[in-house]
Amino acid sequence: MAERPNIVVTGASGRMGQMLIRTVEASGKARVSGAVERPGHDWIGRDLGEVMGGAPGVVVTDDPLEAFAEAQAVLDFTAPAATVEYAALAAQARLVHVIGTTGMDEAHLAKLEPAARHAVIVRAGNMSLGVNLLVQLTKKVAQALDADFDVEVVEAHHRHKVDAPSGTALMLGEAAAEGRGIALAEVADRGRDGITGARERGHIGFSAVRGGDIVGEHDVIFAGEGERVILRHVATDRAIFARGALRAALWGQGRAPGQYDMADVLGF
Repeated sequence: MAERPNIVVTGASGRMGQMLIRTVEASGKARVSGAVERPGHDWIGRDLGEVMGGAPGVVVTDDPLEAFAEAQAVLDFTAPAATVEYAALAAQARLVHVIGTTGMDEAHLAKLEPAARHAVIVRAGNMSLGVNLLVQLTKKVAQALDADFDVEVVEAHHRHKVDAPSGTALMLGEAAAEGRGIALAEVADRGRDGITGARERGHIGFSAVRGGDIVGEHDVIFAGEGERVILRHVATDRAIFARGALRAALWGQGRAPGQYDMADVLGF
């Protein structure tokens, strides 16, 4: 691994993009060597030091392959279609591709498989240590409590979030389903409206709240007769996601090509 790996940040102008840039630069463990934005964005051709006061000397580009050529990793919290394109280019350059993009469906995920044959991909719906611990706890509790306990995943995010349920909520739902030895797709209730009828035994429900500047809150509720077990994680600073992404990028240096998640990075 390079002493201080060069890292490219895609979606550089976004809230997470800027947080990633600041986190990498402040870490002393890596350096921002490139910043990518979509064609036509007003940051293109401008220095990061000018537009956000960080990483002077790094000019924002709309050519990801050019940026990837001098890097060892890319941090990508963008959109599903863009992430699929970046994955192919990152594989060509043999970069560690850290993906925090949410809202990816099965078709998007299938397109990552060829890239993972040539490069390291670390993908997670949430990069924080606390959330990944919550995932493990959810699996354990689901193993211990049978279908007499209804499972509900309740998540809250800021008004600008465009996908629901959140990637983290789906991670938690998958963990509960895995703990019970069932497929989430067969038992997920992703929305209720109107006369829905009684809840089906063994189903895993999802509820989404959107408003204000909520960074991220997730509850996993196991509701039985006369008692409830509630597991909760509250994020108050999105820097936790950026720190996790940087940790994944450093961890991935020198690893064999393949798809990994934060449980691998954190040793869970």
